[in-house]
Amino acid sequence: MRKRPTEGELAILRVLWRRGPSTVREVHEALSPDKPTGYTTTLKLLQIMGDKGLVHRDETRRAHVYEAREAPETTQAQLVHDLVDRVFAGSSARLVMHAISGKRASKKELAEIRRALDEAEGRKR
Repeated sequence: MRKRPTEGELAILRVLWRRGPSTVREVHEALSPDKPTGYTTTLKLLQIMGDKGLVHRDETRRAHVYEAREAPETTQAQLVHDLVDRVFAGSSARLVMHAISGKRASKKELAEIRRALDEAEGRKR
């Protein structure tokens, strides 16, 4: 399993998921309005992310192009499984109960949760 991304790395992954393969400059410019950091910080984070297996670097062009190795859903699933194990002692029910009790869920969100529960129940039969 790949290493868990930090908050800064997740911000970069969100840019890559939204934009697709991008240069360091493109990632840096996309991050700048939300998180003012230096270009070299963005470059260093991308290099670390490469070492962690979170991104792939295409070195065939003059400006290296980075892309996320995993789809957002894969990374989200890994993070949720890790959260359930570490914080909720492996209990998905405790996670869901905590999530919906902490913030008022909309009718649409509750319908999505019901649909997901129905699908999960159907898979177990």
